[in-house]
Amino acid sequence: METLETATRFAAALLLAPLLPGIVNRVKALFAGRKGRPTLQLYYDLAKLARKVPVYSRTTTWVFKAGPAAGLAAAVCALGVLPFGGRPGPLAFEGDFLFIIGLLAFSRFMTVLAALDTGSAFEGMGASREAQFAVFSEPAFFLSLAALSRVTGEFSLAGMFLSLTPDSWRAAAPVLALVTAALFIVMLAENCRVPADDPDTHLELTMIHEVMALDHGGPELAYILYGASLKLWLFAALIAAAVLPRHSGSWLYDGAFFLAAMGGIAAAVGIAESAMARLRMLKVPYMLMGGLIFAALALLFQTGR
Repeated sequence: METLETATRFAAALLLAPLLPGIVNRVKALFAGRKGRPTLQLYYDLAKLARKVPVYSRTTTWVFKAGPAAGLAAAVCALGVLPFGGRPGPLAFEGDFLFIIGLLAFSRFMTVLAALDTGSAFEGMGASREAQFAVFSEPAFFLSLAALSRVTGEFSLAGMFLSLTPDSWRAAAPVLALVTAALFIVMLAENCRVPADDPDTHLELTMIHEVMALDHGGPELAYILYGASLKLWLFAALIAAAVLPRHSGSWLYDGAFFLAAMGGIAAAVGIAESAMARLRMLKVPYMLMGGLIFAALALLFQTGR
């Protein structure tokens, strides 16, 4: 029975992840007074791309083809470690928060390699920007999870978030608030959302992540888009588990509450994008440094307790 529940939670995460970008776009359309794209648009796009035949440049090698598949595989493995609705993931183990950081770094590494393999100066520019901003976002992500580990005394994601309760917020509210703020900033940057990036534009002076996917098409572009939705789900799930810790004992009730929280976080991303303008490229590191400082302060405050 437990195996069936774990498989059901994991399948639900894989199936529902493309819904989050749709919620973000619907909220943005609502704020702009537009009809906007359908909430299920990404599902339609993935189905259409899966039927297309990719075209490859003569300058590319196997690295270009392997990049999207490796990035998607890393995202799926990371999702397997992630708790869902107060229950551990199928791949949970002690120290898995380091494993998930390594998986995301590997996914970025393969995406950058695939972009560089095209021999395009344009994609090389995007790869350079991606690597530059990762210098700030990856340490902020690590320190955020390290602070949560200090708060709970656990070394696995499942242990951290299962140990969090409303009483944890009363006892360590400043630390958890700083961690939540840091994770939200990292989520916006890692998922190329406003104000760090804008996934809806293709302007040379503003593109970061999107420019690295310009030469991909067909199923490989579907891998990239689906992997991006899994990455958004991952960060939203971490924030939901930290902000709204709830463990009733019923996995159906906790799962429904968790999914409602995920929808609320996606709506919060849409509100943030509607209320803020995209930062100048030179200002993005300052935003990421703010997230890094929040995470570092959270760890220092908890260490000093």
